[in-house]
Amino acid sequence: MYDLQFDATQQPTDHVVEDKGVKILIDRKSLLYLAGTELDFSDGLNGKGFQFKNPNASRTCGCGESFAV
Repeated sequence: MYDLQFDATQQPTDHVVEDKGVKILIDRKSLLYLAGTELDFSDGLNGKGFQFKNPNASRTCGCGESFAV
């Protein structure tokens, strides 16, 4: 399951991704499952919100929040 949270501190083992001034911290264990994942935002007619596009997922649920590798 994807879990996004605000984090006040960066751990030494965190992987940092920065895009357009936004820093995303990913813990070492999660990085294995998220490598190559894109985070997209949609506000179209089919729904609004963030969508994860994970090339490592072998299947996903209908809500887009959980996946299997």
